[in-house]
Amino acid sequence: MVRAGFTTLDTEVVADLEVRGELPRWLTGALVRNGPARFEAGDRSFRHWFDGQAMLHRFGFADGRVGYRNRYLDTPSLRSARDDGRIGFGEFATDPCRSAFDRLFARPANTSNANVNVLFGDGRDLALTETPIAVEFDPDTLATVGLADPTRAVTGHLTTAHPHVAPRTGDLVNYVLKFGRRSVYRVYRERGGVREPVAELPADRPGYLHSFAVTERHVVLAVFPFVVNPLSFLLRGKPFIENYRWRPELGTRFVVFRQDDGAVVADARAEPFFAFHHINAYDRDDGVVVDICSYPDAGVVDALYLDRVRAGGDLPLAFPTRYEVDLGGAAVRVTRLAGEALELPRIAYRDHNGRDYGVAYGVGARGGSGRDFLNQLVKLDVRTGTTRTWHEPGRYPGEPVFVPAPDARGEDDGVVLSVVLDAAAQRSSLLVLDAARFTELARAEVPHAIPFGFHGQYTAATRRSPDL
Repeated sequence: MVRAGFTTLDTEVVADLEVRGELPRWLTGALVRNGPARFEAGDRSFRHWFDGQAMLHRFGFADGRVGYRNRYLDTPSLRSARDDGRIGFGEFATDPCRSAFDRLFARPANTSNANVNVLFGDGRDLALTETPIAVEFDPDTLATVGLADPTRAVTGHLTTAHPHVAPRTGDLVNYVLKFGRRSVYRVYRERGGVREPVAELPADRPGYLHSFAVTERHVVLAVFPFVVNPLSFLLRGKPFIENYRWRPELGTRFVVFRQDDGAVVADARAEPFFAFHHINAYDRDDGVVVDICSYPDAGVVDALYLDRVRAGGDLPLAFPTRYEVDLGGAAVRVTRLAGEALELPRIAYRDHNGRDYGVAYGVGARGGSGRDFLNQLVKLDVRTGTTRTWHEPGRYPGEPVFVPAPDARGEDDGVVLSVVLDAAAQRSSLLVLDAARFTELARAEVPHAIPFGFHGQYTAATRRSPDL
């Protein structure tokens, strides 16, 4: 049923979409989504969902109308796959086309396949991935401007596509991981394209981290026991992620840094688990509350290989889970927030990122089974554990992006935007829900199936700032 979501999209279009229902008149801006859309290079297939070549999709809103365009990011990675018919760069789980000699002696090039997220910044709009190579694009035409190169006082080999806006300062906060004889996580803040170091965390066996969390006063790294010996990249000849090993005996390490001076104020261990996405975090009394979409182990990484998801394999599910970390101590209290699965989480970011909050949105699985992929939208009250869902048989929604009303009076006063695949019709549509009631306001059908993507951001017509 979900195969259309993992099928190459060759078509690039510009279209006005027919709207069924009624959009709020205040919705004037654009949703730009990012994700993989090309899964082959010549006669060779990429191996994993995360390896597909990046395509941007723009939904523009004005006067109750919706315009749509889509465009590939024009990168060396795409040109190698599309024009030369070869995989020229190492991806998440696919090696480039190299000889045995090359694998031993050639230094692998970082991929520029920025297929994970987008960032609207001060005069620069970027597509992001987990390598430090970001790709600048025009937010109106989606045309690729070029590879972005910030002033790099802090460098490394890996980063996240989920930077945060620090709630108090407005600085962009992220980290890079530099591999070495002793690897190191380097937390930094960025302003005007200039990076300034905040803190460092050495690691003999660094873990795979897709995201992290900030509060008003702290930066939190959750280091899962899915770890790598960096020498494996040189000696084993395997794709990037296949060098990592699940080591549950290590537990999950929560390291909390003070934003002001980088001091470590907590370094605690919890039972082993794995995650891609943090939901939110905030300070409370003498601790930090960290909410995460948690898996029992890293098996979800293997479940997302293309041959498995195309065949309808059972997908492990993440559940929203709260971790309360004592500052200055070693205790971590764990509480599951709801019985509904939740992934690709979003919140009312502008007002509640790094602060106490009550509502999260995400995708989930009807009936608690991953046999039909991710097939429903979920609204979660994190204080009571109650949920509301949106579900239609045969339809598969993507990440729900919350957009607040201009005069919002509550945390959920606004709309939720999600790209939904109709598997039988092999068409996608943009679904607009009233965020408070979690009921449909409108939908606009796209002239093709949009492959399952990862993340997107909404930008208002009059203010282009991160809503991460």
